[in-house]
Amino acid sequence: MDKLTSMIVFTRVAKAGSFAAAAKEIGLSRAMATKHVMQLENSLGVRLLNRTTRHLSLTEVGVVYLERCLQILDDIEETELAVTRLQTEPRGVLKVTATPFFGAYHLGPAIAAYLEQYPDVGVELILQAGYVDLVEEGFDLAIHLDELRDSSLIARKLGISQRIVCGSPDYFRRRGTPKTPEDLKKHNCLVNSTLAPRDQWQFIEPTGGKPTVVKVSGSMESNAADALRMAAIQGLGLVLLPTYMVGQDIRKGRLTAVLTHHVPAPLEIHAVYPHRKHLSAKVRTFVDFLHTRFQPTPYWEDWGEAHD
Repeated sequence: MDKLTSMIVFTRVAKAGSFAAAAKEIGLSRAMATKHVMQLENSLGVRLLNRTTRHLSLTEVGVVYLERCLQILDDIEETELAVTRLQTEPRGVLKVTATPFFGAYHLGPAIAAYLEQYPDVGVELILQAGYVDLVEEGFDLAIHLDELRDSSLIARKLGISQRIVCGSPDYFRRRGTPKTPEDLKKHNCLVNSTLAPRDQWQFIEPTGGKPTVVKVSGSMESNAADALRMAAIQGLGLVLLPTYMVGQDIRKGRLTAVLTHHVPAPLEIHAVYPHRKHLSAKVRTFVDFLHTRFQPTPYWEDWGEAHD
């Protein structure tokens, strides 16, 4: 028989001073209540209750055992309450991972605003590039950019980021401005080596039809998009980067967007987590917070008028 249930029955019998009264309170038959207590006594090898036809009392061992049972049941109740509160009230440490640039420039400020609203939550933010096994590495969620590879994960779309070709005003003064994607073959295009294929930029024609793919080349290649961004700001060449990285640079005049009528497919931004069932309050509220913050149009898309 379930020992925890037997302990509950024993405490109720001890408090009520009667098997019949305790059984009625719990919703068991008198015989079943008696069986639970007898099972406890047999497993412990002691008598917990002195029984007569008219009276029921605790033995000396029964008094000690009752005290410990009450403490154990109180601890269990407190534990269940704490777990329930974790599911209903945002609290505890939220472990999040994201790519370095997005995490530092967009997720960091969002976390600060979230924690003002939910002070009982703490956040551990780990910035890293590449695939992350959320379950293996103990993350509550990840902010994922571009296509999702693991169909077993739960994803909620937070927003998008357009991808734009841009360069510094100084570069365009020296090298001219591309008018069509094909013109990029004449320009110094800074290549992101993490993309596949790394030397092909794809554009969607404004009139529809098949995407245009242009083979590009240049004097710099890197697996760090931010390094390419900084080189472009210094006037080295052109980059194809998402607006969450270059939107502020365009707005401030450090970079100028071109070919804006030939827009590449946008990046999709998702909050990704392992399970939908029994989602904790800290995860649920954080994802809701990000969704509200980045909708309906993310602020990084407000980069001003393009210079074609």
